[in-house]
Amino acid sequence: MPATQPKAVGDYLRGLQQSIISAVEAADGGSAVRDAWQKEPGEPLQGNGLTCILEGGALFERAGVGFSQVRGAKLPPSATQNRPELSGAPFEAMGVSLVFHPRNPYVPIVHMNVRMLAAQPAGGGDPVCWFGGGMDLTPCYGFEEDAVHFHTVCRDALAPFGADKYPRFKTWCDEYFFLKHRNEQRGIGGIFFDDFAEGGIENGFALIRSVGDAFLQAYLPIVERRRGMPYGEHEREFQLYRRGRYVEFNLVWDRGTHFGLQSGGRTESILLSMPPLASWAYRQQPEAGSPEAALYSDFIVRRDWV
Repeated sequence: MPATQPKAVGDYLRGLQQSIISAVEAADGGSAVRDAWQKEPGEPLQGNGLTCILEGGALFERAGVGFSQVRGAKLPPSATQNRPELSGAPFEAMGVSLVFHPRNPYVPIVHMNVRMLAAQPAGGGDPVCWFGGGMDLTPCYGFEEDAVHFHTVCRDALAPFGADKYPRFKTWCDEYFFLKHRNEQRGIGGIFFDDFAEGGIENGFALIRSVGDAFLQAYLPIVERRRGMPYGEHEREFQLYRRGRYVEFNLVWDRGTHFGLQSGGRTESILLSMPPLASWAYRQQPEAGSPEAALYSDFIVRRDWV
């Protein structure tokens, strides 16, 4: 890998983090905490990062955008599922990851992540580099125009990289963000890709830039459409119940969470995706014909949106 490449990727990711958290602050009217951190000598990982998080805002109950750049002596199992030949290899990882939990139940939860990972093969030679990321939308109340808009922006962000990328990464997203223990999709999907090295380093870097730069265009118009919708205790209770599903996925199935915890990452930053409040209920069934029932029948199912 060219010596300047990790710096170029890191510089882009730091700028992306700042542009997104600034947009969050402008939309919410509140101020995010910016918490810089450094891994201490002797810890499993070396490196640093910046966690930006807004809590208790008028629009966002919790909105976290994290950047990290770390190095480790041994890739964790979650990173070598598809690359067993790199098991135990030293590595460097950097990325931006975000999850926003809005206050209004009609504004959907959103997740986005872009990252690069480089590992040094045991036999020496150039590092093996790959990229990953994507974005996905998790509404509590579904709206067709929101789903179409989100997927359209995702499709357009991938278009320069080949007509196959959106359908391929959309399917990958549907398969990945799936709660196997409940046989249920997490949300309406979006795009997801991992272990991406097609076309070399420059192509992978261009791909994550396109996805990262498209995020605000994909999400903020939906926020503006829904943030003023009135809601009551019934909608709030359903929102907290659906947030419980989000917690289940992130702790049980999410490879990013597992990678961070298995590699000795910073727990507070890894778990910034958790909502401030969530609830569980035993075998809750929505009333037939209700907006809550429509979420299950019409939205958190695998379907083509564009």
